[in-house]
Amino acid sequence: MSLIEKAVQRLDQLKQASGESPAELPPVHAEVEAESRSTQDAQSSAVPRVQVQDHNPVRSRQVDIDLARLAMGGVVTPDQPRSTIAEEYRVIKRPLLRNATATGAAAIRNGNLIMVTSSLPGEGKTFSAINLAMSMAMELDFTVLLVDADVSKPSVLKQLGLPKERGLMDVLSGEVSDLSEVLLRTNVEKLSILPAGMPHVRATELLASESMARLLEQMASRYHDRIIIFDSPPLLVTTEARVLATRMGQVVMVVEAERTTHATVRQALGTIEVCPIKLLMLNKSRQQAVGSYYGYGYGYGYGHKTHSEAA
Repeated sequence: MSLIEKAVQRLDQLKQASGESPAELPPVHAEVEAESRSTQDAQSSAVPRVQVQDHNPVRSRQVDIDLARLAMGGVVTPDQPRSTIAEEYRVIKRPLLRNATATGAAAIRNGNLIMVTSSLPGEGKTFSAINLAMSMAMELDFTVLLVDADVSKPSVLKQLGLPKERGLMDVLSGEVSDLSEVLLRTNVEKLSILPAGMPHVRATELLASESMARLLEQMASRYHDRIIIFDSPPLLVTTEARVLATRMGQVVMVVEAERTTHATVRQALGTIEVCPIKLLMLNKSRQQAVGSYYGYGYGYGYGHKTHSEAA
C-alpha cells in the first residue's frame, strides 16, 4: 500500500473514531510527510551512508621559462612565431605530426612518442628536442610533454634556465608515487616538462622495466592530443637510448654536419632498427638548405649562421 493510501485510510479511521470534521483533522500531506520521514529514517539506519572522499589530486607545479633568454640563444619561442628558426621547425615537425596522428593502415603504434637522439655527444640533440617541443606546443590541436630521458647527463632544465628537480628516475625507482608530483607546467601554454630526476645506478634497467612500459603507455594514451618528446642519450655512448628506442613510435637522429661520418651514422641507425620510423636531421650545416624561400632556411641554427635539414 502506498503512503497516500495509508494516509487516506488513517484519515477515515480518525473520522469514524472522533466524529470530527475534515477541517479539524491534520491534512493528508502532513501524514504523508511524517510517514515519509519515518521511512527515510528507517532506511538510513539500515543502510550505511557512503562518504565521498575528496582525494585532492596532486597538481603539477608551474615554472616560468625566460623566453627572451631562449630566443637570444636561437630557440623557438611563442612570442617570435615568424622568426627564421620558427619557420624552419615548422617544416621539420610536420612529418612527425602526420605520423603521430595517422589512422587506419598508416597508423603507427605509439606514434606520438618521439625520441630525439644522436650518434655521439655534442651534436645538438637537446637543443633540437627543445625546439621541436616548443614548435609543436605552438600548434592549435596538440599539447606537448618534453621528457628529459638523458638520465646520465640531463641538460633540458639547464638549457631552459631551470634548477634541478625530481623526475622520471624518481618515479621509476618508487621514490615518487604520483607522476603529477614531478611534472612541471610552464608559461608556454601547451608545454609541460618531465625532468630526468636524480641519477640512478640502475638507470638502464629501470628504463627497460615493466614499470617504464606501463608509464609510457599511460602517457601515450591518456590524452589524445598529446605529443611526447624524449631527449635521450647518444646511441653509441650508452645502452639507455637503445632500450628507450624499443618503446618509441618515431626516432629523430640529429647528425652534425662536417663532423659525424657516414659509418658512424650507419652504426647508430643499426642500434634502433626495431623503431618503425627513423628520421635524420642534419645540424650545423653551413649551406642554405634546399627549398628555402623568402630568406628562410628549413631546419634550425644557432642564430643565422648554421642550418639543418630534415631527411
